[in-house]
Amino acid sequence: MKFVIITGLSGAGRTLALRVFEDHGYFCVDNLPPALIPTFAELCRESRKRINKIALVIDIRGGGFFDSLFESLKTMRDTGYPYKILFLEASDEVLIKRFKESRRRHPLAPEGRIVEGIISERKKMAKLKEEADCIIDTSYKTPAQLKEEIVRNFIEPKREEPLLINVVSFGFKQGIPLDADLVFDVRFIPNPFYVDELRPLSGEDPEVRDYVMKWPESKQFLEKLHDMVEFLIPYYIKEGKSQLVIAIGCTGGRHRSIAIANELSAQLKAAHHKVIVDHRDVNKDRSEASES
Repeated sequence: MKFVIITGLSGAGRTLALRVFEDHGYFCVDNLPPALIPTFAELCRESRKRINKIALVIDIRGGGFFDSLFESLKTMRDTGYPYKILFLEASDEVLIKRFKESRRRHPLAPEGRIVEGIISERKKMAKLKEEADCIIDTSYKTPAQLKEEIVRNFIEPKREEPLLINVVSFGFKQGIPLDADLVFDVRFIPNPFYVDELRPLSGEDPEVRDYVMKWPESKQFLEKLHDMVEFLIPYYIKEGKSQLVIAIGCTGGRHRSIAIANELSAQLKAAHHKVIVDHRDVNKDRSEASES
């Protein structure tokens, strides 16, 4: 059974840390009274291994209950429940800034100055910090960097799932997709809508695809777009992103955007990326889409 106790200073990132463990399949509890830790561990063990990864946030919000923490930890050791302690801290300046930005009161100084609460909390947590298996200073870490360090120190590495790339064609007349990470406008490409025999077709048809891609600007745009996406993918993965939505739009979403989206998707698939294509507006009423 993996048992992690997340603790540290208020405002140092305990909630974010708990979410990281939760995302990796841990059963998570926030602000459990310390006296209940051994009982809770026993209940988890009796669950016949259904609950075998646990993360608890324990901090001074428990008030008088916090004083029983060390007795509970001793009980855990004596009864054979191994555990690790993750202690999060940050500089006084950063903690004060975070409390001011969130407009929260410090739990140890509800009527006083934030700095007084921080000083008091550091004293109360000093002994627990000495027993910590891992201390992380979050003063200048981004959420992604904190996640990376937690995973490296506490969570067994697993095979990373490939970044899922959604390429979405759309029409600006219908609005930009709300979940788009990157949006590209291909209305600069000559318009198949004004070619009578192409108007009833869509970018899925070879005739439209050939028309859209015969222009030098189309070929150059696609080449630069593919290069940029390939450049960005490793950085998105490094930041912990699991899905990337690329939206390609023309006026109505029937011709140019579909052709370019298909071409980009084909190139990304050829480079062994996991790609899903969605032509959002291809079936819109043509009187509404009035083009592509």
